[in-house]
Amino acid sequence: MAAPPPPREPGPAGEASRTARTAAANEVYRLPPSLFDARCTACWFVAGLLLLTVLSFWSLDLQWARFFSVDSMRRMGRFVAELLRPNVEWVFLKKLSVATLETLAMSALGTVIAALFGLALALPASRTHAQDPARWRGVTRLLLNALRSIPELVWAALLLISAGLGPFPGTLALALHTTGVLGRLFAEAIENAQDGPAFALRSRGVGEGRVFLYATLPQVLPQLMSYTLYRWENNIRAAAVLGVVGAGGLGQMLAFHMGLFQMGETGSVLAAMMALVALVDAASYLARRWMSR
Repeated sequence: MAAPPPPREPGPAGEASRTARTAAANEVYRLPPSLFDARCTACWFVAGLLLLTVLSFWSLDLQWARFFSVDSMRRMGRFVAELLRPNVEWVFLKKLSVATLETLAMSALGTVIAALFGLALALPASRTHAQDPARWRGVTRLLLNALRSIPELVWAALLLISAGLGPFPGTLALALHTTGVLGRLFAEAIENAQDGPAFALRSRGVGEGRVFLYATLPQVLPQLMSYTLYRWENNIRAAAVLGVVGAGGLGQMLAFHMGLFQMGETGSVLAAMMALVALVDAASYLARRWMSR
């Protein structure tokens, strides 16, 4: 019976294969990096933010002992208990339903106007490709910064002087502030879109308007819709706050009844606000699922 051949010495190919397997095994079982590295810029940035947060707590006069005292807990409990007994009389609920629809209409119309004007301002505020001169980019971004830096409450107070009391100045205030927010978000989404389809159309001599409609807009449309729906949810709460200055809706009812310490009516208004926000949140969730199909 013939003896088995002696084992062969591994050649260069075998050594290379063994080295590759060893490197792969080391990569799999490599320990995670340390939480802080002196050469990590992000680590120093996070450490600076934590230091500023600690200094902020130290500089503020936060009276935690008084806040968690027995007397404070008792008074807050009594206040919450009064809110949990809402007014359910039919006459009051009828007024509440009208104010709820008014708040919903203010937020929806303000968001739609803001989305249209925000998209119109996002186009000159974005650089769509490397050779785009974007001459109006700086001026448009300054305008968007100015629109969103002024709170809705200030816009409503200014517009109440010219438009008077009611939901009209509240709707315009929401539209102006939200235009600044959505315009900036839309511009960032347009700039971050993939340039491949747009470059292919430009190389064939297609105009910029058609390039945006057929190449850029289909990519960013789900993101634009997501931003718009999220801002609609925020505008529900903002529309309720605008009623404090006389812009109508649930906010006006809240300011009136809370000012008179009518806790039952105040609880009903707060319940209507929460129901409205939950309804809009569910609608936006269903819309996102429909767009993602």
